[in-house]
Amino acid sequence: MLKFVIPLILFLVMAVFLAMGLSLNPRDIPSPLLDKPAPDFSLPILAEPDKILSKADMVGKVWLLNVWASWCGSCRAEHPVFNELASKNIVPIVGLNYKDDPWAAKQWLAQLGNPYQVSVMDQEGRTGIDYGVYGVPETFVIDKQGRVRYKHTGAVTWNDVQQILLPWVKQLNAEI
Repeated sequence: MLKFVIPLILFLVMAVFLAMGLSLNPRDIPSPLLDKPAPDFSLPILAEPDKILSKADMVGKVWLLNVWASWCGSCRAEHPVFNELASKNIVPIVGLNYKDDPWAAKQWLAQLGNPYQVSVMDQEGRTGIDYGVYGVPETFVIDKQGRVRYKHTGAVTWNDVQQILLPWVKQLNAEI
């Protein structure tokens, strides 16, 4: 009898842990970077690979860092939202093209529109790792001092822009 009870108990314990894990929202994973300096980077610009953009180039501005890739379906879903936001010229949007083929990325932007003030290439994914990217797309709000103030995991919707991103941008631009 004991030989059947122990496996049954182990199975039930595992089932409970599995059920708890499946009920978690991956967007709720907090970033260890919040309120800390954003990781430094120095990466080639997608449109002009002989030029480099670094985090230091953005100091003094509130900006969004959007991690994207041409192979990412969710990136395609959020792209019109960033095109709309860019057309309003409210906040600079920097693209971090993650583990992508530069030719495919350029074609993607030519076809779907380019919302980025500049997009840099992270072909090996090292900068993405430094930012704690779990998967694309992810978007970061970075303040004038270069600190990560908010991280959005997953595709950004227009509601996210209005309810979360723009209030952050407004608040951070008002800070001295």
